[in-house]
Amino acid sequence: MHFENEKLDSIEADKEFEITLRGMLAQDESRNTSENIQWGIQRKFEKGEIYTKYKNFMGYTCVDGEMVIVPEQTEVVRKIFYLYIQGQTLGQIKTYLEAQGIKTVTGKDIWDTKTIQRMLTNEKYKGDTMLQKTFTEDFMTGKKRRNDGQRNKYYVKNSHPAIISAEVFDMVQEEMAKRAV
Repeated sequence: MHFENEKLDSIEADKEFEITLRGMLAQDESRNTSENIQWGIQRKFEKGEIYTKYKNFMGYTCVDGEMVIVPEQTEVVRKIFYLYIQGQTLGQIKTYLEAQGIKTVTGKDIWDTKTIQRMLTNEKYKGDTMLQKTFTEDFMTGKKRRNDGQRNKYYVKNSHPAIISAEVFDMVQEEMAKRAV
């Protein structure tokens, strides 16, 4: 392998060590940069600062770093919550949404019950935010992992406008717990 800028060629035996050393230094620098970024993110979380770079979030959009309600989508979100409270299953809600021709936030005609379930358990709909639900496990691959206690989580109340009242949200969580038994 030939590195033109560094004037290194892996064919030369004495240059192979230098190439390896430079690679190790670059990897260490990358790890250090990643740790510094994570440290900065952690400090922001501790202060309750949230990230709002959502592209596909039913009911909300991001405008200048703020979560803003999308009025035409809020009725869909509310309908999903109320149908669940009225006793409908995730599958029945899916069928209802598709029969009504209601598209997903990404414009698809077919809904996924997992998406509906995630919506029903997402605290953002009541105006709160749980920070650090996931974290980057490996700086080299960028692989994200669900935070099951490996890192601190931070809960920010009233971080943005709510679509669902806290009471409705809590009713849905209670109903989910009942159905899970």
